[in-house]
Amino acid sequence: MPLTSNSHYHKVDVVNIESKAGNSWRIQFAIFLFVLLPLFFSPSVAAQTHDPWRDANERIFAFNDYFDLLLVRPLASSYTIFIPQLIRQGIGNFFDNVRDANIAVNDMLQFKFRDALSDTGRFLINTTIGIGGIIDIATSLGLEKHEEDFGQTLGAWGVSSGPYVVLPVFGASNLRDSFGLILDTIFNPLPYIDETPAKLAFFVVEEIDSRSALLPLDELIGGDKYLFIREAYVQNRNYLVNDGEIEDEFSDF
Repeated sequence: MPLTSNSHYHKVDVVNIESKAGNSWRIQFAIFLFVLLPLFFSPSVAAQTHDPWRDANERIFAFNDYFDLLLVRPLASSYTIFIPQLIRQGIGNFFDNVRDANIAVNDMLQFKFRDALSDTGRFLINTTIGIGGIIDIATSLGLEKHEEDFGQTLGAWGVSSGPYVVLPVFGASNLRDSFGLILDTIFNPLPYIDETPAKLAFFVVEEIDSRSALLPLDELIGGDKYLFIREAYVQNRNYLVNDGEIEDEFSDF
């Protein structure tokens, strides 16, 4: 949804909630979905979403949803049941730490040098003292974690989001963020692991860990599931690209 100069904005602070639920973009997406749920069903929001490939998107969405119900969700449920919470926290911390390096790069590309210093410090401290990021030492030292990626950087540079698109396996996206995802992958150190089984294992564990954190929110999705996820994604990306500035469509009333 394009944001115009005469729109009304409010800054939404979900830092405290994020710190309790985790910091991956999927978790932040879920938090945003929960906190701003009523906005997703505004007719004007749905009408403005650019979705010219809807037929193809809905087919891919149906495949992803079937794959999730058949395999990913049961694995995520089993993961939360059989893996102790302390171990799951360490796993989540590890993958968050891997992302911190990419976040720091995007901080610098957006000229957010204070954020870059914080995220770089987080990565260095947690990688060393925190045993590869398993223990989050940096947060206790007051180093704040931020959420940036190449899709957000392109958006900050003025690149339009383009049409909404659903990617196989990865799910909701848009043209800009799809290109950003390629760059995020290039700057992620895990794909450069030589051993294919280890590389695949890291990917599977990361996806299961991320999906497990979303399980409590599955019941919040109602009505047309495709539209719900689409509008949640569009609103969340606008929120992230604009650093928490969201349009208040009801401010004139």
